[in-house]
Amino acid sequence: MLWSLRNVLRGLRKPPDYITLLLSGDYSEYTPPPGNFILRRIRRARPSLADLAVQFRTIAADRRVRGVVLLVRDLDLPQAGLESLAELLAELRAAGKRVVCWASTYSASSYLLAAASGEILLQEDGWIDPLGISRTYPFLAEAFQRIGLQADFLAIAPYKSAPDVFMRKDMSDEARQMATWLMDSAYQERISALAAGRGIGRAEAEAIVDASPLSDLRALEVGAVDGLLSEEQLPAHLGGTNGPARLESWEAARPKLRRLPPIRSGRYIALIPVEGTIVNGESGRPPIRPPIPVPLLMEPRAGDRTVVQAARAALADRRAAAVVVYVNSPGGVSSASEAMRSALARIEPTKPLIVSMGPVAASGGYMVATAGRQIFAQPSTITGSIGVFSGKLAAGGLLDRVLVGRETLSRGRHSQIFDLERPFSSEEREIIWSFVRRSYELFVQAVAASRKLAAETVEAIGGGRVWTGRQALEKGLVDEIGGLDRAVSRARELAGLPANAPLRLIQPGKRPIAPSSSTAAALGQLLGGTLPEHTLAATLDYVFEGLRMFNRSKSLSLLLLETE
Repeated sequence: MLWSLRNVLRGLRKPPDYITLLLSGDYSEYTPPPGNFILRRIRRARPSLADLAVQFRTIAADRRVRGVVLLVRDLDLPQAGLESLAELLAELRAAGKRVVCWASTYSASSYLLAAASGEILLQEDGWIDPLGISRTYPFLAEAFQRIGLQADFLAIAPYKSAPDVFMRKDMSDEARQMATWLMDSAYQERISALAAGRGIGRAEAEAIVDASPLSDLRALEVGAVDGLLSEEQLPAHLGGTNGPARLESWEAARPKLRRLPPIRSGRYIALIPVEGTIVNGESGRPPIRPPIPVPLLMEPRAGDRTVVQAARAALADRRAAAVVVYVNSPGGVSSASEAMRSALARIEPTKPLIVSMGPVAASGGYMVATAGRQIFAQPSTITGSIGVFSGKLAAGGLLDRVLVGRETLSRGRHSQIFDLERPFSSEEREIIWSFVRRSYELFVQAVAASRKLAAETVEAIGGGRVWTGRQALEKGLVDEIGGLDRAVSRARELAGLPANAPLRLIQPGKRPIAPSSSTAAALGQLLGGTLPEHTLAATLDYVFEGLRMFNRSKSLSLLLLETE
């Protein structure tokens, strides 16, 4: 009753004609946890794509609002995130709302998002960046040789090309073939999205891509934009002959918008994230985001203990009517991947388990995904890489060059198999290869059972081959194209819940990864790195824990499953 009265009062306040939404920076797919008491009051939480979905649907439900203006500035989203956002824009347009995108300049990614809106506007003297695709693949074998490092890895097949960066000076034929089909697929998706968004043919879309980069006048000439105007001219442009339109930000307009009725049921959809390199132990995120990615040491980690505990909690909670697992991982430790998969697989017989794959769900990430009843992927999702490799970097030559003396005492024939002084011996390579083969066999069996495919079929699409989401759909590795929002909608449908039933993040054990005992580090973890010295302490803790993980991973039972 109180909610209905409030909604009536909202209806008495006149909303704007158009609501402006600033899209800037990066957005996670789901709403992250709010953080500790101090952080909630110091640092404003960034919105997620899930938050944008709520905003769009609130706007769509109020007939008095004519449309939305997207103000795009330095948008930093992976292609899969852009595809998820484009799905939300399509839903908003289907509800009869006018969607306009304005920017002073467009990057390739922000322009592809703009193409999903009904109208693209550009600041005068602005431009559009090159819209094509270019990727560079580095190779470090000769550089390593010069400094005294030698990579010694064993991969299940030539397509499992992750070690190539350390062991080769150029692309193998298999890696080139795979890179070509990935780029071709990504390019065709880009052309299709541009053609559909602009309502033009593929040839015209390719002509726009080939003509880029584009100045403001050239963009208007080739039909890449619909108009050139400043942000101050938007009200007059949108209002037309009826006079300037009324524009307000989402924050200002929100109290005036009618809302959807709240859900009274206590049942919900449980969300379990698997993000980052898969490791044994706890999940975690680095306190700061480095300007360039630092593998393992300064990237998110998906810990098997955290995910297994979350799976058990979701299974035990009767209010959790269904479970959605969001996977954004290039792979990791095989035993940790299997631990996650087996724990999640116990949920499916009791309640629906749906998997949503983000930008990357490859190797161990895909192995985790096989626990789901249905798997969703975006067209650009990098997935597959059903394969295994293991090995080490031999640093004896480097240590000699920097005059590091060392003496080693050992007992047991193979106690030095992962010694960093030298490459594997022939006998040691046979041992490592037997573990690689065993892990790969288990991987193939899990995929075959989950996807109801013959082992021979899995072998034909496995062997370390990497696919886009669209290709994975054609090959039977995923079930549908779509992002997290669609996966959650399917989970609600299967669980018999209404369309606005709540989605709740399952987070057992929020403690950070193995903080040191220092007072500065402990306080830095508590505050989440809000002060420089605390950020430094927490960052060092995170890096050192990554190094400890790397050292522990040199165990025979820990084979790395990594994407290319």
